Amino acid sequence: MDRFNQRDIIVFDGECILCSGFFKFMLRHDRRQRFDFVLAQSRLGADLYRSLDLPTDDFETNLVVVDGQVHQRLDAFAAAMRCLGWPWKALSVCRFLPGVIKNPLYHLIARNRYAIFGRYDTCMMPDAGLRSRFIAGGWT
Repeated sequence: MDRFNQRDIIVFDGECILCSGFFKFMLRHDRRQRFDFVLAQSRLGADLYRSLDLPTDDFETNLVVVDGQVHQRLDAFAAAMRCLGWPWKALSVCRFLPGVIKNPLYHLIARNRYAIFGRYDTCMMPDAGLRSRFIAGGWT
């Protein structure tokens, strides 16, 4: 985990259309380029999931690291939105939802994300221009 403490990062499932859409949204709206990125399917992504005792064969939990703190599930989305500023910051209120509501809601969507939104046949590969926003080893 130490290698993640100095950067704000988003770890996303590169095969999931919903997750890749979130990545593209962040690229467009993270004007200060605060976040770097890691594909969950990369060696670095799998290492992070393993360090959190999360499965490395199904990346159902999205991760956002802000100021060295790892956020999971809907709290990860809230942490990312909080960093973007207005008007997106308003979406960070979802972190205040009670766990009995937000956790089942998140898991329902996460478990069915491929069926609802679809899946890419191969993992997304960034072009040369985007590679600078990926932490070394986080896209291979």
